[in-house]
Amino acid sequence: MSWTRRILPALAVCVLSVTGSAGCGPRDAPAPSGRESALSPSPVGKVLDDTDEDGRHYREVGGKDAPRVGLEVEPDAGGGWDVRLKLRHFRFSPPGAQARAVTGRGIARLFVDDRPLADLRVPSYRIPEGYLGHGTHQVTARLYADDATVWAVDGKPVESTADITASEPDPETESDAPDGSRTSSPSALSAPGTSLRTEGRGSPDRGGKAS
Repeated sequence: MSWTRRILPALAVCVLSVTGSAGCGPRDAPAPSGRESALSPSPVGKVLDDTDEDGRHYREVGGKDAPRVGLEVEPDAGGGWDVRLKLRHFRFSPPGAQARAVTGRGIARLFVDDRPLADLRVPSYRIPEGYLGHGTHQVTARLYADDATVWAVDGKPVESTADITASEPDPETESDAPDGSRTSSPSALSAPGTSLRTEGRGSPDRGGKAS
């Protein structure tokens, strides 16, 4: 899906994860790293040896009630991007929640090009204008338990990724007005092709590591 828009240097992308369906939110306090918190003694799921890039272990769960997440990103009128998560079998924990795994509960962490951007406790977030440079970027939402383990299904993190492309306006083009004078107008911006990627259940293998 693509949009054509004047002035706004952006395109919209929608992604429905095979691990879930939609919701996103403002940044909250960062989740503790795997080095900062002990693994929860809770019997929820199975803690795997695999970890994310920060050393947080995957917590394997299964069945139809496993957490699921979908991701939608689209440009807004202010030049930024609106991010929304669609969640199933998952609810956000309030600030100050006890650091232990509880079924279907925790936070979502938002990444851009594998760099942490925000920890979410609500299902929406705005990437500000100018944060993303010209080109294609990957936006990922990943679900964590309150003990900082990563919710996982079939050995893969429960997450969803969208590829979005930010375009720069073309140089202004001049044209003849009816009275013979020269006028200029900004070129229309079009989405140069978008691709959708989902990670998590049924997603391509990344060698057991989360992005």
